[in-house]
Amino acid sequence: MTKMPLAFKADPTHNGPEILTFGCRLNAYESEVMRNHARAGAMEDAIIINTCAVTGEAVRQARQAIRKSRRERPEAEIIVTGCAAQIEPASFAAMPEVTRVIGNDEKMRSSSFRPRINARVDVGDIMQVTHPQAPIVDGLTGRARAYVQVQNGCDHRCTFCVIPFGRGNSRSVPVADVIAQVQRLVENGYIEVVLTGVDLTSYGPDLEGGATLGSLCTALLRAVPGLPRLRLSSIDSIEVDEALFELIAHEPRLMPHLHLSLQSGDDMILKRMKRRHSRAASIAFCEKVRAVRPDIVFGADIIAGFPTETDAMFGNSLKLVEECGLTFLHVFPYSPRPGTPAARIPAVDGALIKARARRLREAGASRLAAYLASRVGAEEDVLMERPSLGRTEAFAQVQFETPQTPGTIVRARMTNATAAHLRAEVMS
Repeated sequence: MTKMPLAFKADPTHNGPEILTFGCRLNAYESEVMRNHARAGAMEDAIIINTCAVTGEAVRQARQAIRKSRRERPEAEIIVTGCAAQIEPASFAAMPEVTRVIGNDEKMRSSSFRPRINARVDVGDIMQVTHPQAPIVDGLTGRARAYVQVQNGCDHRCTFCVIPFGRGNSRSVPVADVIAQVQRLVENGYIEVVLTGVDLTSYGPDLEGGATLGSLCTALLRAVPGLPRLRLSSIDSIEVDEALFELIAHEPRLMPHLHLSLQSGDDMILKRMKRRHSRAASIAFCEKVRAVRPDIVFGADIIAGFPTETDAMFGNSLKLVEECGLTFLHVFPYSPRPGTPAARIPAVDGALIKARARRLREAGASRLAAYLASRVGAEEDVLMERPSLGRTEAFAQVQFETPQTPGTIVRARMTNATAAHLRAEVMS
C-alpha cells in the first residue's frame, strides 16, 4: 500500500473565494489557478462561477447557480467566467445578481482578481489569443488526482459545437512547462496526473520543432520517474499518433482507460457533424488497441438525436456500444446551440431525443454492469478519492467498508459488484 500526503490536505481550513466549477477537467484546473489569484488579491468575500457551454442545460445550470449564490450570500461579489461567459458576456452581465463577467483568457491573469476593479465586463477576443496560459499550481483543492492543462482551444468546427468560440484556436503548452508542472505535483504527493485539453490529441503542431501528444507523454514519463499513474482525458481516436499508440500498448504507467470522442455511430450523421472519423475507423481503433492491451477499457461521448437522425441511424450508434466494447458511456441528448450550423438543420422531436438517450444510457449501464461483474475476485490497485471511495487503473469505482486515506493507492480484492461500482477489501 502506497501512502503519500496530498497538497489539498495540508490546509483543510483554507480561506478564499468560493468557486463553483461546471463542465470539463480543464475548467477544474483553471478554477485552481483562479483560487490562487483570488487569494493573492485578498478576495475573501467572492463567489467565482466557472461556467460551461457544451449544452444548453449547462448554461441553464450556471444561471441557476448564480441566482442561488446571490440569495445565499447577498453581500458577496459574484464573478462569472468560463465558456458560457466568454460566448454570451452581455446576457450574464444583464443578470442583476452578477458583479463582474470575465473571459476565458482574462480569468487566467492575476490582474483580474485585484480589489476594486471597475470594469463590469472584461471579455476579450479569444480568437486573437495565440499562447496558452498555464500557471503552475501546487495541487487541486479537494481532489485526489491532479489535472494538468497541456492544450487549449480547437481548430475544428464540428457543426454542433460552440466550444471553439469559447476557447479560441488550438494552442499547446511547451513540453518543459508540462514537465515542470507535473514534477511539482509529484513533489507535493500526487500519485496520478490527468492530462487535459479541449482537443487533447491535437497537441503540438504549433510548438517550435513540432510535437505530438505521444512525444509529450514519452518525455514526461521519462523526466518524472516518480509519477506512478498518468491518465488522458477525452481523446480523438483518429488523431492518435504512433508514439502515443506505443505507450498505450506497452507503458504500464499510462492507465488502461481511454475516453473517446465518438459522438455517433452512423457515417451520415458523422459527416453532418463534420467529424473526421468514420464508424469503421472507430471500431478498428478499439480492436487495434484491445489486441495489444487486453485490459484496456473504453469510454465514449455519444450524442442522441442529432438533427436528421433516423431510427436506422440511431440504431448504428446503439450497435456501436457493443461493437467498440464501450464500458463508460457519456450520453448527451442533442440540444441546439445558437450560432452553430446544426441549429439550422431540421430537428428531431424532443420526446424522441429523450427516448433515444434513455436507450443509450441503458445500453451503457448494461455494459458497465457486465464489466464490473467480470472484475469480482480480481486484485486491483485503487487510488482512494475519499475515505470509502476509489478508482481502479481502468477507472472503475470501488467502495470500501473500512476507511482508507485519500490520495493513497491500496491493493484490494474485489469482493462483489453492483450495477455501478465494485466493492472491495484491502489486502494486508
